[in-house]
Amino acid sequence: MRILITGANGQLGSALREVLTGQELILKSRPEFDLTDPACEEQIRAARPDVVLHVGAYTNVDEAEREPERARAVNVQGTACVARAADSLGARLLYVSTDYVFDGEKTTPYTEEDPPHPINQYGLSKYEGERAALNLCRNTLVVRTAWLYGYTGKNFVKTIMRLAAEKPQLEVVADQRGCPTNAEDLARTMKRLLAGDARGICHATNGGECTWYDLARAIVRQMGLTTVVRPITTAQAGRLARRPAYSVLSQQRVSALCGPLPDWQDALARFMKRMPSPVPAAN
Repeated sequence: MRILITGANGQLGSALREVLTGQELILKSRPEFDLTDPACEEQIRAARPDVVLHVGAYTNVDEAEREPERARAVNVQGTACVARAADSLGARLLYVSTDYVFDGEKTTPYTEEDPPHPINQYGLSKYEGERAALNLCRNTLVVRTAWLYGYTGKNFVKTIMRLAAEKPQLEVVADQRGCPTNAEDLARTMKRLLAGDARGICHATNGGECTWYDLARAIVRQMGLTTVVRPITTAQAGRLARRPAYSVLSQQRVSALCGPLPDWQDALARFMKRMPSPVPAAN
């Protein structure tokens, strides 16, 4: 099976490269592969993959408020190019999306049937990307995930590991609830999904739920540090983009398709055993 991965050098792309060892992989990443350049569509056609794992994206939530056109160019127009190319080849498309397509007004896990209502530009661009993928490629599975962290690039877990080693006290938002997701676990789930023929939308995160504050405390505890973690509100954090207060995703469909992902605390422990501590500031 020829599998093309967009965003192949990012945290999920890197995890997919590890778990798909033995497959014929076609790796696409910037600057040679630019989702804002319509030529990316022809690059995919020329590679003739059987499957496209579209994980490349614009992911800076706050910057998307400042440059919504850039976010849409990558997440909507770029996704449209990828979807058209995949459909023209009869290839299967897995498009990775986000919990931020929801507004956070619910207090029970969001299912695939719940109507999206993004409250920031990043979430809006990803939702429009979902529509492009589903409308332009007949064999598409949208995989929504949340609070992703991996060994490559920047993420919340690595940032807290570094700061906890440097500072006596941290302030972390305690009024947003979701589920952290280990990129390696998500990559393994996507590999299992490739063995089936599911289409439409599927939610995939690690099991359970927590706040960013809970997650930060768990990280500090795993590190064996005495760093104080103080809860603050979203308003106190002063971030530019609105965030959903509750964005836990239901695991019912993914469990039925290929089995549930591990609990978030187990996933975090495995990640931190492999991740050097303290995390270098350059990361």
